[in-house]
Amino acid sequence: MTPSLRAKRFHASAEKLQKFPESSVHENNMRPLKRWGAHRWLFVLCVVLGFLCLVLVYLPLIDTETSKPLDWHVNPAHKKRVHEYVQGVLEGQCRPGSTRHGLLARLPATSSETQPFLWKDVLLDDDLFVYPPPFGFQGFRGKVEDLLKQLPDSASAVQPGNTSNKCCRCVVMGNGGILRDLALGPLIDRFDVIIRLNSGPLGEFSADVGNRTSVRMSYPEGTPLQWVDADPHALFVAVVYKGVDISWTSAMINKLAVPLWDWLFFWQKVPSQIPVEPHRFRLLNPHVVRETALHLLKYPAPRPRLWGSDQNVPTIGVSALTLASLLCDEVSLAGFGYNLSQQGAPLHYYDHLSMSAMLQQKMHNVGKETEILQSLVKEGTITDLTGGIHCSFCPS
Repeated sequence: MTPSLRAKRFHASAEKLQKFPESSVHENNMRPLKRWGAHRWLFVLCVVLGFLCLVLVYLPLIDTETSKPLDWHVNPAHKKRVHEYVQGVLEGQCRPGSTRHGLLARLPATSSETQPFLWKDVLLDDDLFVYPPPFGFQGFRGKVEDLLKQLPDSASAVQPGNTSNKCCRCVVMGNGGILRDLALGPLIDRFDVIIRLNSGPLGEFSADVGNRTSVRMSYPEGTPLQWVDADPHALFVAVVYKGVDISWTSAMINKLAVPLWDWLFFWQKVPSQIPVEPHRFRLLNPHVVRETALHLLKYPAPRPRLWGSDQNVPTIGVSALTLASLLCDEVSLAGFGYNLSQQGAPLHYYDHLSMSAMLQQKMHNVGKETEILQSLVKEGTITDLTGGIHCSFCPS
């Protein structure tokens, strides 16, 4: 092309821009739209897949929670045997340190130094940040340190359990349907420390489960939406299963709203407030969960996974047993046991879910936990007050 032709083309282009200046702007504006069009179907696909995942998670809950009341009857002779057994435990000779001593026979030597809670005045061990929640706080050091600043120190905090020379008895209250219509409430209230799990309610069920609460141990999705613990001395022990649980606990302590972004990571509705005084919050030491999973239950160590789980997360009930062994001399269980052969039996004492609903969960290894608990009951490390794990008072 000769210089004269290039000059003519340049003048023609300039003249076009002067006549239609908006055409250049329009072309530039169209580029983001074209890019959006190219990615639009990918975005729609992600939204659809996310919706399907929510349906898969919530549909079983909707189906089971709206089921009809279960037909459940308690044999009066069995009820009498349960009452006699529990009264015998309460009136028997208390054995100082017996449960923890029994567990230590199955745990590494370092477990003798395990502390139940974390405190703002106690230096955090680097070992706490080796594994992700619930086995540790890997990747969340800053958030944990900020949370601990809002909690009491070890010297001023009220501690349930071994605060005197008196031999102390704990009962860990499971939420099992086996408690229904046993009328154990008055006997349960006689234990020194009563540990309740997740949303297990009192109120109208107090005749079966009692009125007192020393510790309610839970995580956001498990915490009751309507708080019914009237015991002013109750402690709330937060168990961290994921990073947003730390933010949620901080919001509950400070009576603040949970950040909108955090709500996206909860798999069901969580409370927006807990009517517990700030000095009565505790943060569970992840070593309690790790000790339970890796040493007591012999589960595999945590490993990165893109999907699913290794069923290496213990139920909160078995973790509560380990916690109780650090707080009390003797530990008893009540409301524990999943008899999956009786799929029409009530799963919980407070709702209409049947035992078959337990078959839907894939995170916990219920069979392995039952096996370990049975051995602990048989050897006398713990007692099973309601016989759902191992019934030592049932007719042969």
